[in-house]
Amino acid sequence: MIFHFLALSFPDWQPHFAFLDTARANEMMALRWLHLVFGIIWIGLLYFFNLVLTPAMKKCDPQLRIKIYPELMPGAMGWFRSSALVTVIVGLRYFRIHLAADAKLAGDRSLIGKWFGWWLLVWLAAYVFIYALQLPAKGLLDSAWVRVIGISIVVIAASWLVLALNGGPTVSNAHLAISVGGGLGLVMLLNTWGVIWRVQKRLIAWTRAAAAQGAPMPPEADHSMRWNYLTARTSFWLSFPMLFFMGAASHYPFLSTVAR
Repeated sequence: MIFHFLALSFPDWQPHFAFLDTARANEMMALRWLHLVFGIIWIGLLYFFNLVLTPAMKKCDPQLRIKIYPELMPGAMGWFRSSALVTVIVGLRYFRIHLAADAKLAGDRSLIGKWFGWWLLVWLAAYVFIYALQLPAKGLLDSAWVRVIGISIVVIAASWLVLALNGGPTVSNAHLAISVGGGLGLVMLLNTWGVIWRVQKRLIAWTRAAAAQGAPMPPEADHSMRWNYLTARTSFWLSFPMLFFMGAASHYPFLSTVAR
């Protein structure tokens, strides 16, 4: 009865569903959807680790922590690293589509490889410095301000350089915004697989042995936990500008007036 009344109330309304007429448009929508789904899982877990799990673990009794950790972290890290990888792979395909569109507008298909090459080179070089600044250290090098200022300088320099190298009259806002946001995402992926997962494998094994056999944690455990903390915290803070630039790619054209 209610549905019949609503149908009579809106006699001119007809549901309409249709895919767009180009495969590229449908592919880009699918890529956006996958990028969002897996990105939410990845960044959501990153925020959970930084804002909830780490503070809670610090308050737990050490014996309780040893029992909880090997049960909780394998599954969490499985989702964390897998979603990170899918997010970046899908994002790279989406980025490549924008590079191809800009190269077509410029009339030079070789620009696709040139732009992508510069982007990859700049952010891999930036990661070398960021990696060093995340390592546990002593004295002045262990200062939070030294790390924050150092990483900020590296990120700003890399962002400026990639915009300078890839910019041009035919380059779209999406291309430039993803050049920065996607670069930060690449740094976070390298942190996820290159540091956090490597460290977590050791911590999970050590805590599992401690829970099952009563074995003490090895001396290097403190160093590993510190390294994991610094790296996860770096990714946490980098996620904010990363999300801004990824959103700006479609919704805030402040880097280019070229429409896409």
